Amino acid sequence: MIVFEAMIGFNKNILAMKKPWQAWIGALLTANLILPILFLDTLEGKVVFVGMLVAMPLMMALYMKFGFVRLLGLGHAPWLLTVPWLWMRWSEIPEGGAFYYWLLATLVLNSASLVIDGADVARYWRGDRQSTTALA
Repeated sequence: MIVFEAMIGFNKNILAMKKPWQAWIGALLTANLILPILFLDTLEGKVVFVGMLVAMPLMMALYMKFGFVRLLGLGHAPWLLTVPWLWMRWSEIPEGGAFYYWLLATLVLNSASLVIDGADVARYWRGDRQSTTALA
């Protein structure tokens, strides 16, 4: 499977997911890929953006090898480093303003995502290996 075909297949699977999951993925993409561009003048903005740039090809490689399965949660592995680091920096962030609220939303979303990802990967390792969408 070539990368371009994989990207199309990956996105088709996302569009085949239930609407709440599509919204969840949209929120993660917004917090980690789109909004950090507004904060690239900060170290936090750079770290979140680069973390997503690492996560995306990792997730695509997993998809190309295994399909749209629960193991895709491993694609967020860079967040295992960025989320704790961001929490440690939280006390240094001045309260209020767009940067504060973006960082808070990113921390909450990514922390919750890591919990979901952990459960998904555990389910995969316990044998739940079928595609998570109707597209196989």
